[in-house]
Amino acid sequence: DQYVRPADFVRAMQLLAERAGVRLGGVIANENGAGGTINGWLQAAALGLPVVDAPCNGRAHPTGLMGAMGLHLVDGYTSHQVGVGGDPATGRHIEICATGSIRRTAQMIRAASIEAGGTVAVARDPVPLAYVREHAAPGAIRQAIALGKAMQAARPQGGRAVAEAAAGVLGGQVTDEGTIESVRLEVAGGYDVGKVQVLGKRGRYEMTFWNEYMTLEADGERVATFPDLIATLGHEHGGPLATAEVQAGTRVAILVVPRQRLILGAGMRDPELFREVEHAIGREVVRYV
Repeated sequence: DQYVRPADFVRAMQLLAERAGVRLGGVIANENGAGGTINGWLQAAALGLPVVDAPCNGRAHPTGLMGAMGLHLVDGYTSHQVGVGGDPATGRHIEICATGSIRRTAQMIRAASIEAGGTVAVARDPVPLAYVREHAAPGAIRQAIALGKAMQAARPQGGRAVAEAAAGVLGGQVTDEGTIESVRLEVAGGYDVGKVQVLGKRGRYEMTFWNEYMTLEADGERVATFPDLIATLGHEHGGPLATAEVQAGTRVAILVVPRQRLILGAGMRDPELFREVEHAIGREVVRYV
């Protein structure tokens, strides 16, 4: 029952400015990936603000703290977070303003998203430009645009060419191609959790996910671990298939990009945040990162 209107994104920004008592000077995306890359563009246009190419993280991530640019490590930091969404016609519309620690306010926003039907528009944590410059991922939006242009240019040559183009731009590799044998997905605490099994040309692969792909194993051996980028690309068109979209029988290419080749924010440099990943997927993560 997800329901978020464009006006809800703008409303969240307005409420954030009021709640935090600040004049907003620009907008940054929280993460770089799928619709997250352009999150903020609509709000910026509506409010006459510039979009700053410095997302909190240069790749997608599951938890609020991972996209908090290390603010949870700043002694005494007070977080302001706003969530707006839900269908008024069904009585699920919610506007919530939460103030407190980053962890607790993020949990409140996620709980509100569940009550609203599955998602809310979020605006949070106004910070000085100097902090963004040091702790965010400057240039990650430009990287995404370059990636998209390369993938589009390769599209007439087929899905494999698109996957290879993506690997070339990001400095990764196409690990293998194959057919999805099975998908297990459940929703727990507002997250998509599960695993995907792929029969490839060179072996059998298993990918666990917690909203985003977290681990990739080939015949039981670990190949990649979040925050490495692990992606499934459609065989026919080469476009990315999100974890919630993959289905058994689909032919895919598996793309892996080492974390060292990505533009990552400070949230990816705190090993403690990866213990939550271990708990969610039941696999070792911390010792790999």
